[in-house]
Amino acid sequence: VLGLDDTLCEHVGTLFEYVDRHYNHGEGQYRLAHNLVTSHYVSGAGRFPVDALLYRRYEELTAPRGHPAKFVQKHFPSEEIPPKKQALAALHKRVDPVLLTDPEFCQRHAQFRTKITLATLLVQLATAHQLPFQWVLFDGWYLAPELIVRLQAQKKDWISILKPHRNLETHSFVLRDEAGQPISISAPHISVADLVKLIPKSAFTPLSLDGQTYYTFTFTVRLPSIGKVRLVISFNTPELDQNFVALVSNRLDCTAKALIATYWLRWPIETFYQDSKQLLGLDQYRMRLAEAIQKHWSLVFVAYSFLHLDCLAASLPKKSALPLKSIGVTARLQAQCLIQDLILFAHDALLKGQSVQQLFTFLFAKQHILAT
Repeated sequence: VLGLDDTLCEHVGTLFEYVDRHYNHGEGQYRLAHNLVTSHYVSGAGRFPVDALLYRRYEELTAPRGHPAKFVQKHFPSEEIPPKKQALAALHKRVDPVLLTDPEFCQRHAQFRTKITLATLLVQLATAHQLPFQWVLFDGWYLAPELIVRLQAQKKDWISILKPHRNLETHSFVLRDEAGQPISISAPHISVADLVKLIPKSAFTPLSLDGQTYYTFTFTVRLPSIGKVRLVISFNTPELDQNFVALVSNRLDCTAKALIATYWLRWPIETFYQDSKQLLGLDQYRMRLAEAIQKHWSLVFVAYSFLHLDCLAASLPKKSALPLKSIGVTARLQAQCLIQDLILFAHDALLKGQSVQQLFTFLFAKQHILAT
């Protein structure tokens, strides 16, 4: 499978190229950061980061640094840039047709890529890498026609989280009550959250997956702008009194168990973000230019992949389905090996007659050059 997601590499300074304020959904706040859209490959026990593309907000891309309202002030001197998102969208509708006649603004406008577009490019890159994947997994943010059309063109299957507020076409399914009678829904559309309230508890089927029991209801339905999909509503408790998760897929023939088990394979992209930030410094760079920052991300991807290969090597003799070591354990062992090699190198140099001062001069030569 190929997983898609994005993460924030947060900073405290504004001198980094393309750094901007992005919304952190977990905190409900805007953070100064780079927003990285990535793809992650999972095949059996193998889990590797593949590619990364930088998302740049439209306002940051179309505004020269230090002049956020340059083009608006140029063509609409009396307009002010509103801080609220809805007011800003309304401003764009009013002024963009005029701004697009400005050659410099038009050039910047043409460079803008949404996260959906970047996700589509990541799928194309994975195909160009000749990665053998059939499924593409993503959260509800990326469930958009642009990506779905591209996946259909490449004959890829997909699974996504479906947000509770998304609407379903009521004419595309029949929902029955406890007595088996059809439930009448007069509106042409109904949200997932409202639909779940109408589903009788007896309609939910328990299924066991790796020791966890889920209570699921699945059927085929039409999703506006997407088309016919398989929908799985899942609860963790038989009382159905906690938050539910809704999954949708283009595979109309798949069971709820198969779709949930497959979507689980998206989780390694989340653990990659955690491990790469805590252990490998994915977000701890100090380079200011975007090209240098991209090289840093690439090196972190490679380092993570080598560490994961070491985790797999440890599990091969026992034929385990999953790595027996974590990335954290492997990283600490590698650090220990480096320290051991350094000690042995210093010991060998001293035995060969080098003085302590000569040894230190050699070991710290690079720092001395940078200091001078």
